[in-house]
Amino acid sequence: MPEFIVRRLVGTLPVLAVVTVFVFLMLRLIPGDPAAVIAGDNASPEQIELIREKLGLNEAIWSQFGIWITHLFQGNLGESFFFKRTVAELIEQRIEPTLALAFCTLIIAIAVAVPIGVLAAYRQGTAFDRIVMILSVIGFSVPGFVVGYGMIYVFSITLNLLPVQGYVRLHDDVLGSLRHLVLPSLTLSVGFIALISRMTRAAVIEVLKEDYIRTARAKGLSDKIILIRHALRNAAVPVLTIIGTSVAVLMGGVVVTETVFGLPGIGRLTVEAVLSRDFPTIQAIILMFSVVYVLINLLIDILYTICDPRIRL
Repeated sequence: MPEFIVRRLVGTLPVLAVVTVFVFLMLRLIPGDPAAVIAGDNASPEQIELIREKLGLNEAIWSQFGIWITHLFQGNLGESFFFKRTVAELIEQRIEPTLALAFCTLIIAIAVAVPIGVLAAYRQGTAFDRIVMILSVIGFSVPGFVVGYGMIYVFSITLNLLPVQGYVRLHDDVLGSLRHLVLPSLTLSVGFIALISRMTRAAVIEVLKEDYIRTARAKGLSDKIILIRHALRNAAVPVLTIIGTSVAVLMGGVVVTETVFGLPGIGRLTVEAVLSRDFPTIQAIILMFSVVYVLINLLIDILYTICDPRIRL
């Protein structure tokens, strides 16, 4: 197992290197000038040029890249062009709402989608199965911001049960923080519930056709034991795959959801950084998301070996 983890970690280094180069070049090759955004509409060309010189944007691209990489290896993510603070401070300030939202979303999605998918597979062809399939198509097709505004109208405006926007930090008020996370988490989890439930249903249906399932039934095992101990465990690999892949979708969904609900998280910081052409902040956030995605996929690979020991070979 340790050798497997080391090999997977070494294999992620080229991926992170490619992502680093791609993000750096992409930001500097697309149209737009951070100096012009900072200077404002009424700034003269001389003022814009002075800002570019101060920010180091007049240097050659590879020189800028070398400086950034050098600072990155020293643990320095740079200083924000727009916010006039270090990027590390900005991320530290905004990371809690994003982590809380992502964690709650995954918990809700997995807790709801997996049982629904297993039950739909067990009752394949019944009315329950058809309803689950219809709802999953709708849930995966409707944009997140539409779901968010619908949630706000029903639970906040009509029923006045939950707050519309804002966030309370966990160390200040745990219950208040959870109340502010309910609507964003439900909104973001709708698409994941649809995706994971469909994949779980398909995987369990395939497993239920296997000979060992018929043998288990012939031995008199209950349906509950067959579904949980045999069917679900052997269908876990594709389900884990889709959960790991969903993390990439979750990162994109966080941006929209935090903007809709006014959460001061990394997603909202990303929008602000993109609008202000804040290169250091955008680079650090995308690199952080890439590292998180790689580590979660490594965790999924480790879980593969637990669910199916043959994968170690």
